[in-house]
Amino acid sequence: MAPDAATRAEAGARDATPVRDAYRPGYERVAEQILELISRSHLRPGDRMPTENEIAGQLGTSRTVVREAVKILSALGRIKAQKGRGLYVADDDGMLGMRWEGFFLPADLDHVYMLFEFRRVQEAEASRLAAARATPPELRAIAAAAQTCREGHATGQPDVFSRGDDAFHLSVAAASHNPFLVAAVREARRLLMQSATIGLRGTLGGHAAEAVEEHAAIYQAIRDGEPVKAAHAATVHLDNTMEDYRREIQRRVFGDDRS
Repeated sequence: MAPDAATRAEAGARDATPVRDAYRPGYERVAEQILELISRSHLRPGDRMPTENEIAGQLGTSRTVVREAVKILSALGRIKAQKGRGLYVADDDGMLGMRWEGFFLPADLDHVYMLFEFRRVQEAEASRLAAARATPPELRAIAAAAQTCREGHATGQPDVFSRGDDAFHLSVAAASHNPFLVAAVREARRLLMQSATIGLRGTLGGHAAEAVEEHAAIYQAIRDGEPVKAAHAATVHLDNTMEDYRREIQRRVFGDDRS
């Protein structure tokens, strides 16, 4: 009796799949297939996509259905349809940035502090996950970025320091193996660069020497596989960096810049 019931349940589950899909509009299924096509073709943000006719041919559907699917994906910000030019994969970073830029004011101290609060949450978690998930190549990338920062500071080259700093934080995020964290860390850093015009742009900042050692502490905790220490080291680094920005921005806002 029990085996018969189990067999019937399994058959029912198989039968339910096509029934459930039957109630799903064709353009929704095609929208999903287009995303799979983008992934399978290794298309990157800004890359041109096949035409609607070509997509219809590849997916075995009509251009009308493809057009409806494209409308959905355009509304979601995954595809850009440019009149007279065709379809393009949307710039994911730009999508997030456009939404945030509507409220983010780079000269507003409160906004800068809120952004640092956000980074604190992101990067502590990214470091924690990296300590548990980082691969040897990812560890090497983090170490190399930290070394670039060290060299930039030692030689008084702010551009080198900034390049290493950017690579360090993004490498840690990549080692978390969470693409949402990678996107969030990248976007927060991009927005912070806007505030750098009234902050630390063109200087290494008073915190640069400490930042070099803080990067080393984060890397060591990740390398040693200690998630709690990694998260703590990242939090200390972000707090100290925020204090550096606060001092420099207030110095310039209140007219104490003698340069």
